[in-house]
Amino acid sequence: MDAYDTGSGARQGPGGREHPAGPGGGGTGDGTGGASGSPEGAAGPGAVRGGSGETAEPPPASGPADPRSPSETAELPPVSGPAESGPVRDAAESGPSAGTAESASGTASATGATAEQVKPVEPVEPVDLPTGVAALSPRYQVGALVALAVVAVAVCAHLGLVFLHVAPSNTLTKQHGAAVDEWVFPEFEQNWKLFAPNPLQQNISVQVRAEVSTADGEIRTTGWYDLSAEDGRAIDGNPVPSHTQQNELRRAWDFFVATHDSDDRAVGLRGTLSESYLRRIAVLRLERKDAAGPGGVVERVQYRSRTTNVEPPSWSGEKVSDRPTVRELPWWTVSGSGDPREGAA
Repeated sequence: MDAYDTGSGARQGPGGREHPAGPGGGGTGDGTGGASGSPEGAAGPGAVRGGSGETAEPPPASGPADPRSPSETAELPPVSGPAESGPVRDAAESGPSAGTAESASGTASATGATAEQVKPVEPVEPVDLPTGVAALSPRYQVGALVALAVVAVAVCAHLGLVFLHVAPSNTLTKQHGAAVDEWVFPEFEQNWKLFAPNPLQQNISVQVRAEVSTADGEIRTTGWYDLSAEDGRAIDGNPVPSHTQQNELRRAWDFFVATHDSDDRAVGLRGTLSESYLRRIAVLRLERKDAAGPGGVVERVQYRSRTTNVEPPSWSGEKVSDRPTVRELPWWTVSGSGDPREGAA
């Protein structure tokens, strides 16, 4: 039989020599071999394509094995780069185990990259933020500073006027005494009676009564209401008595006495102001007690004071009168709505 006959199953090498078929049976002359042929016979370094004598380039060694037949693998174009020397890896070697190894290596590399990306968080140092006026915008800071400056000036001016009021007579009080008195009286009046040398040594009881026109047109006079005693009962046992209960009536009476002469005539404008103040207090207190009765109207009010000396201690040897002194003021006319009218009846 002819050695170059395709039916002999002989294979031709590069030099035209014959090569026996592999253990799995001879391949056909067109390059198609049996499926059971060895990998070297199918795609080895000495494999030929058909009978042309061209040597097929081996497939890349990396990656999973190509599931196609050796003949289909031989038809692939040659890859760029130098040919791999040595036998190509077996398809079994590049099977599932190789894929598992590659996936494991890929997972390990991804885990390493993740570990490199995740870094421990460094502690953040606290930042001291501005507070108070410093936290405001510049425009509001200027406004706050201006307001503080105005308040500071007003406080200093008030303290200076009060100081001039209580200070001994001097050049400033002689020149500006009227302005000082207008600012201090009556809300900020000061005195030294609580301290030495002569504190108050008298009990003064202020009382008031009213002349009322009843609903049927008659005129009647109420009894005396002891306003000082009422304030005393409200203060007694009260841990936090109001300023009104402690000082309103007492300071109003002191204001009246200081601005009137012995004949109960007002001295200056402050005397008229003290009379108006006492009228209002009397009307308010009488209305609380419903002194006019149903349908009645308070027409006039009258004050009186009862002053009693405080008995000195036995070791002092001081002697004082124990007889009370009564001072009765004239009747003052008031309107039916409670607003006082100027003048006395």
